Amino acid sequence: MVDWDRHWQERREPQDNSEGRTSYERDYARVVHSASFRRLQAKTQVLGVGDSDFYRTRLTHSMEVSQIGAAITKKLYRGAPQGTEIRSILPPPMLMRTICLSHDLGHPPFGHGGEVALNRCMLGHGGFEGNGQTLRIMARLEPYHATYGMNLTRRSLLGVLKYPAPHNKVLVPEAYPKEAHSSVSVFEAGPFKPPKCYFDDEIEVVNWIAEGLADWDTFSTEFKPPDPIEKKHRKPVHKSLDTSIMEIADDIAYGIHDLEDGISLKLIVSDDLEAKEVRERLAPFVVVHHGGDHESFIAQLFSSRTHERKKVIGSLVGFCIQHVEVAKRLSAFEHPIFAYRATLAEPARTVREALQTVVMNKVVGSTTVQQLEFKGQKIVTELFHAFQTDPKRLLPTRDAASYEEAPDDRRKMRVICDYIAGMTDEYATKRYEQLFTPRAGSVFDRL
Repeated sequence: MVDWDRHWQERREPQDNSEGRTSYERDYARVVHSASFRRLQAKTQVLGVGDSDFYRTRLTHSMEVSQIGAAITKKLYRGAPQGTEIRSILPPPMLMRTICLSHDLGHPPFGHGGEVALNRCMLGHGGFEGNGQTLRIMARLEPYHATYGMNLTRRSLLGVLKYPAPHNKVLVPEAYPKEAHSSVSVFEAGPFKPPKCYFDDEIEVVNWIAEGLADWDTFSTEFKPPDPIEKKHRKPVHKSLDTSIMEIADDIAYGIHDLEDGISLKLIVSDDLEAKEVRERLAPFVVVHHGGDHESFIAQLFSSRTHERKKVIGSLVGFCIQHVEVAKRLSAFEHPIFAYRATLAEPARTVREALQTVVMNKVVGSTTVQQLEFKGQKIVTELFHAFQTDPKRLLPTRDAASYEEAPDDRRKMRVICDYIAGMTDEYATKRYEQLFTPRAGSVFDRL
C-alpha cells in the first residue's frame, strides 16, 4: 500500500532534511528566495508598473492569493471532522501558501499582452502559456538544482499544474488565423490567446508527478466539449484539490482586490455598482454586512476614509472565504486528491462574479489598460524577432550559449522565449530602447 503522505513529499532528487524544516516549509522558502519570485514586483498585474505606488503588481497579488489560500485551507480544516477522508487529504496551509505564491511565476512582462505576443511568436515551436511557464520555471529553470529547477516536492508541483494536458493535445491549429506566422509586430490579440496546457518538453516532470496515480490517464485526457461554431483550443476539465483551492483564492483576489485598485484610481465609480443587476447580485453580502442597506455599502466602499474602504474589502474577502466548500465529485477517480474539489458556493459565487465583471469591464477592458497591453505586445514581438534574427550577436552570453547548445530549432526558440518571459516590464522596455530607439543605449549599459 502506498504511503501517500511520504509519496507527495518526494523530490526528483532526494535531499537530507536534518535541519528540522518540513518538506513544504523548504518548498515555500525556495519560492520566496527565487529570482523569478522577486521579478514579480516589476511585472504588470492589471495596471502598469511604475505609474503609482498604490496598486497591485504580480508580486503583491501573489502574496494576497497566498494569504487567502491559507485562510481557505484553515477554514476547511475547521469544518472537517477528525478521522474523515477529506481531512486527511486537505493540504497543509504551508503547502497552499507555496502553491498560491508561485501560481504566477511564469507570467511574462506586460500581463496578458505579453503572453499573447509570446504565444504568437512561438507558433510552430510549442507555443507559450503563462501557467505552463510556471511549471517550467519551478521544475527546470530556477537554478536551485543543475537539472530540476527548484527541485520541489511532488505535491507542490501538482498544485501549480492548472491544466494537466500537453500543448500537442489541446492545440487546434484552425483556431489561429491564416496569417498567424506573419512577422508583423502589430496584430489583433484575440485570435492568438494561448491554449491552456503545459509545454510538450515538460512531459518528463509531469510523468514523474503522475507516478503511482492510476487515475492520471482519465484526469489528463478529458476536455470540455468543443464549441460547434467557434474553433477553439481544447481545455482540460480536471484539477487537483489543491489547484481548485488556489484558483478560488486567485479569483477572490482578482475580483475584490483589483476592485479596490480600480476605485482608488477612479476607473470604477459608484454608479458602476448601482445598476439593478449588480445590486441584485451583491444583495446577499449587503444583507449580511450592511443590513440590506446598499447605499451604506456604497458609501463605505467609496469613502475617502481609507479605513472604511478597507473594512468593506476585508468583509468581502471574508464572506467569500466562508463560502468555500469541498465535496466529493461524482466521478470514477480513485485517489481523493482528484475525487475532491473545492468550490465557491452560492451566494458568494454570485457576489464574486458581479465584482469580477465590473473589474473586467471598467479596468481590464478600459482603453488605458488595453493600450498598455498593445504596447507590450509590440515590444515583446519585436524583441523576439530581433533575437531570433541574430541570437549570437544580441542575446546575453549565457543565453546565447544555451541557444547554440539547443539540439533543434524548437528548443532554440524556447531559449529566446524563456529569456523574454523572465523579463520585468522595465527591463523589456529598456532592451527595446537599446535595440530600436536612436540615441538610446550605451556600450556601458549592463544587461
